[in-house]
Amino acid sequence: MSNESGRPIFIKRVVAGRKGHHGGAWKLAYADFMTAMMAFFLLMWLLSSTSPVQRRGIAEYFQMPLKAAMVGGKTVGMDDSIITGGGRDISSDEAGAARKTDGSTQLAQRASSQTDDQLLKAAQGELERREQVRLHDLQVKLMAAIEANPTLRQFKQQIRIESTQQGLRIEIVDTQKRPMFALSSDTVQPYMRDILREIGKTLNDVPNRIVVQGHTDAVKYAGGEKGYSNWELSADRANASRRELVAGGMDEAKVMRVLGLASTQNLNKQDPLDPENRRISVIVLNRKTELSMLRDDGGPGATLDNATGEDGKPSAALGILGRGVATPAAH
Repeated sequence: MSNESGRPIFIKRVVAGRKGHHGGAWKLAYADFMTAMMAFFLLMWLLSSTSPVQRRGIAEYFQMPLKAAMVGGKTVGMDDSIITGGGRDISSDEAGAARKTDGSTQLAQRASSQTDDQLLKAAQGELERREQVRLHDLQVKLMAAIEANPTLRQFKQQIRIESTQQGLRIEIVDTQKRPMFALSSDTVQPYMRDILREIGKTLNDVPNRIVVQGHTDAVKYAGGEKGYSNWELSADRANASRRELVAGGMDEAKVMRVLGLASTQNLNKQDPLDPENRRISVIVLNRKTELSMLRDDGGPGATLDNATGEDGKPSAALGILGRGVATPAAH
């Protein structure tokens, strides 16, 4: 169809096009928001269920996590856990408990053991030092008591006091002119009785136990060793000395052993017949020797001074009375 002028007429029709879907963007934003809220509430719950120390440890871990995990460091959260430096072990029921690795546990045990050994050695050293001081004080007191007693002062040349590995040894030595006992007898002479009783009174000043030893020279009995011999005599004299110590006031429980050694430990090894070899020894034991004797393991500590005979070999039968089995003695 055309108009009057003969030009064609065009009819323009607008066809509505399809618009794109607009629902996906807001859903993503909403999901991000909900995730953030869940993380926030989870964080708030964690903060409310942990202690201030744990929170500080967590904060320090996240401030420098790589260094703490790789090389460690002095932080509050540096507990040994599944991850080094990661705070408390989450698999433990105890708050703040840490899972110890094998290496760290061994190091801790070794350090603790070394510390215990050092403390033990220090304690033992201190006890030994105190004991030495105590025995030295006893020695000084005995010497002062002898000097203060006019009767004992004239016999001080026969009294010898010295420190040994076993403790403090007090020896009363015989002489030809001034014997301690009656000839071939255990009868104590008056001056010997005074010495022993003075010593007995002083020995109560220390808690240490004692051993009493009897010694003779090598002069043999006419009947030989088959009958009464130097073994029996030395044991009898040691036991008589023990009785005088107790009579002087010493606690009888302090006596640990009474020994008769005959002539197996001569002072004058060149002359076994020298009267000086006849003597009584009172040994105030230190703790180490006492424990060794109590074990009675047959070792050197079980017999004092590693006793040797005249031939240099260990002496055999020792006379033990009072707290042991009686065997031979001395002259």
